[in-house]
Amino acid sequence: MIFQVPAVPSRKNSSVFGGFFDLDRKAERLKDIEAQIEGMPDFWNNPKVSAPILKEKKSLELALGRVHKLETLEGDLEAAMEFAEAGEAEYLEEANNIYEVLAKDVLALEVQSLLSGETDMNSAILTINAGAGGTESCDWTSILFRMYLRYAERKGWQTEVHDVLAGEEAGIKNATIEITGDFAYGLLKAENGVHRLVRISPFDSNARRHTSFASVFVTPVVDDTIEIEINPADLKIDTYRASGAGGQHVNKTDSAVRITHLPSGIVVASQTQRSQIQNRENAMKLLRSGLYERELEKRRAAQQALENTKTDISFGHQIRSYVLHPYKLIKDHRTDYESHTPDDVLDGGLDEFINEYLAHAKETAHPT
Repeated sequence: MIFQVPAVPSRKNSSVFGGFFDLDRKAERLKDIEAQIEGMPDFWNNPKVSAPILKEKKSLELALGRVHKLETLEGDLEAAMEFAEAGEAEYLEEANNIYEVLAKDVLALEVQSLLSGETDMNSAILTINAGAGGTESCDWTSILFRMYLRYAERKGWQTEVHDVLAGEEAGIKNATIEITGDFAYGLLKAENGVHRLVRISPFDSNARRHTSFASVFVTPVVDDTIEIEINPADLKIDTYRASGAGGQHVNKTDSAVRITHLPSGIVVASQTQRSQIQNRENAMKLLRSGLYERELEKRRAAQQALENTKTDISFGHQIRSYVLHPYKLIKDHRTDYESHTPDDVLDGGLDEFINEYLAHAKETAHPT
């Protein structure tokens, strides 16, 4: 069996890649940052100064660490291939396993190179809302809810469900999840938009085909050191009794918190903690994230006039269709990427859709 080793962006060829793969420059920058931190005695006492520097340091360490891992895997693969070609058959399976890991990590590095936005490294807050359609849309929302939890699990990220509003008969009307992990926002921003489901309804006794819609909105988790002025006088804070499916694992006191930001109309809620104080802190974090995203939208508005064809973050039409009947097909309408394995996608297998979107977005922004 002949393997083709994926090209690893080592320090020898990093100049060919440039930009993200300019490893020598990254290594030098990391040394400069470490020296800067060492030369500032009050560095750790000044979060406004330290936070952006530490964020850049972490980004550099992640990039260099991943390339170092790839270089190690490349060496292991070459050694295993030599033994396999020399007739030692047991090394063939080992070479195959190393190759699969190497190919996956090379792809992850390539995807990471597409994430250069100011908040792409941040964790994310993902909100799902059922569209018109009653029980059908609520059930579809619950399917998406599980899909994103499974995607996060596959990535090794942590999740915290801040708020879930159950449907009247089944499913979920809306839900808010905080997803903590490196580049969570950069990847999940590809999911912004309307998601359409076509299937035979399990709620229709006549087994007719139904179409359901749900919207997904993703914002970055904002670092506490980023200044966002929130006037307490602009807040309407309500407390209420938390509730959940079956009443399990929920505190039956008025511990849930809903905050309305009157100038913007943003409403956030948290009910998963037993303490009203903790729920209030979570709700404020959600509000800060929403206000930050609104500020980013204002910046993007200036470009929007020049990019009227840009529709990837619009809620006016579907970005992706999930057809389960009369055939099985999931299609992203922004990239035309298709999958005929909906079971895997709905179980969190979103990487290929997200990767295609990021590559497409970069090509659209910087056409060759």
